[in-house]
Amino acid sequence: MNATNYTKVCYRTEQQDEEVLLRNTCNGETGYSFGCTNEGETVQVRLINGELDSWGRDECTESETE
Repeated sequence: MNATNYTKVCYRTEQQDEEVLLRNTCNGETGYSFGCTNEGETVQVRLINGELDSWGRDECTESETE
């Protein structure tokens, strides 16, 4: 995702307490955001199966469906 979309996802996640559905463009996994790291431009993600992961800004996109 581009820098603008990353900023919007992080704002919604951290300021509005919204879990944003994301899809990993490398492996197709989906999960919900629960935090962001601005220095590394990563999003902390809770995968659909319950596991936790961290994806780089360039590895993910906002998803409409699971």
